[in-house]
Amino acid sequence: MTSLTLQRVRALLERATEDAHRQFNRPVCVSVCDAHGFLAGFFRMDGAPVRSIPISQQKAYTATRMGVSTTAFLERLRREDLPIAYFCDPQLTALPGGAVLTDDEGRAIGGIGISGLAPAEDQQLADALAGLAASTLFAAQRGDR
Repeated sequence: MTSLTLQRVRALLERATEDAHRQFNRPVCVSVCDAHGFLAGFFRMDGAPVRSIPISQQKAYTATRMGVSTTAFLERLRREDLPIAYFCDPQLTALPGGAVLTDDEGRAIGGIGISGLAPAEDQQLADALAGLAASTLFAAQRGDR
């Protein structure tokens, strides 16, 4: 089983900021949480909105704790007509931009949250990074266990 090592978190943060710059040419905040929802890494690109700092962290936390992307969580709230307060957790958010990080065997090991772009773009980047982490980024670093 792959875990979120400091090296992997740093690689993920670096890739996230590179992709945000290359694809959208706008600054973002990126947060990575461990499997328990605790912050494992954070990066704020120059010029990223200050309000995006806690939002990115909440997105990563929500994806980790709920086990689904924040977009899927939002869809569940709407489908089941639930207020977010139903979960009694003030750190949860239903803003798009959070994705579950899985290991190379599909087990959840954390979450990533992106904030600073349009909601759909935040989610697109988070989903791409989560997929990359499972398929390529973490697989390439198996020697750092």
